Amino acid sequence: MPNLSRQLTWKRRFSQLLHWLNRHQVPESSILLFTALVVGVGAGFAAMVFRWLIESINVLAYTGLAGLLANITPYHLCVIPAIGGLIFGPIVYRFAPEAKGPGVAEVMKAMVLHGGRIRPQVAMLKALVSSVCIGTGGAVGREGPIAQIGSSIGSTVGQVLNLSDEHVRNLVACGAAGGIAATFNAPIAGSIFALEVILGSFQAVNFSSVVISAVVADVIAQTFGGNLRAFVVPEYTLVDPRELLFYLALGIIAAVLSVAFSRLLHLSGDLWDAIPLAEYLKPAVGGLLLGVVGILTFKIDGFPRIFGVGYNSISDAIFGHLAIGMTIGLLFTKMLATCLTLGAGGSGGVFAPLLFMGAMLGSTFGQIIHQLFPDITASSGAYATVGMAAFFSSASHAPITAF
Repeated sequence: MPNLSRQLTWKRRFSQLLHWLNRHQVPESSILLFTALVVGVGAGFAAMVFRWLIESINVLAYTGLAGLLANITPYHLCVIPAIGGLIFGPIVYRFAPEAKGPGVAEVMKAMVLHGGRIRPQVAMLKALVSSVCIGTGGAVGREGPIAQIGSSIGSTVGQVLNLSDEHVRNLVACGAAGGIAATFNAPIAGSIFALEVILGSFQAVNFSSVVISAVVADVIAQTFGGNLRAFVVPEYTLVDPRELLFYLALGIIAAVLSVAFSRLLHLSGDLWDAIPLAEYLKPAVGGLLLGVVGILTFKIDGFPRIFGVGYNSISDAIFGHLAIGMTIGLLFTKMLATCLTLGAGGSGGVFAPLLFMGAMLGSTFGQIIHQLFPDITASSGAYATVGMAAFFSSASHAPITAF
């Protein structure tokens, strides 16, 4: 009863607000820009909370719980992801099937089929299940989930204000832009992502509101989280015009491998769907298998590099700190780990894995080329940076966002 009374109170207040706006004939454009600002604030704070949840769960799992499992090291790397799957698997199955997987596809589905309308509880549930999945070692990224969380916030604002489908879709894009901007401290990238991927157009009518939302979310992220860029990139330059041919070759290889990864991801989903096991238990089994891969691959202080978002390993590749044997191994084990996580029903994005695989591919290619042609090529870090953009672009079909 108290919850019902509270909902009625909020609806009454919003009805009064709409009546006031209509009575004073506030321009539609002003309403859209104001709601974009509100969505940007919500997306910015949501991104901060989501990042905190991931870090807190990761510390709890690999400091607290790992200490209790010290006598079975390194097999705790199988147990912890499996426990994570046992936690978020039933939540996804019972309360929010749309929280499964990367998230962006669900947003695009809502845009096309439901006028951008997303259930309000998706934001909270997506944050919960994705933070558990990533925090316990799931080989996925946080960008797709925060884009879905921000989109859910934008959709909720539009639905509460009873806006048209067109305006709700715009606010969904504003939420996605704000989420990406706050995650990377990159408002331009967030804006372009929303326009290119979520809306699929660069119309001027959407541009201003999306940019406002992205900038506001970024300001909040920098205010409360610090001015921390996801990646610091050295000032690499083109050494010789002939080097462009090598970058072209890298782009072609990235395209081939990204297509292979996309097909493996779909194949993994089909194989897991065919397994006669309860859906809510599959993430736990996937966590066990992920742990096996983690035990066999490269680590940082005992933590597998393929677990989680992998930003540290990407930065090491950008600065040329990884040997060629490690980059080759991480490229294919990350591919396998991401397919295992998402195929089994995990919740997380592919944005970070694509950047990870692109960085490892570029670093591998760059080390080979630099050994063969040291006088006309940059170091491997430059190729790792280009590889990130190439791999993401070919997999997502979003070249401007990748750039």
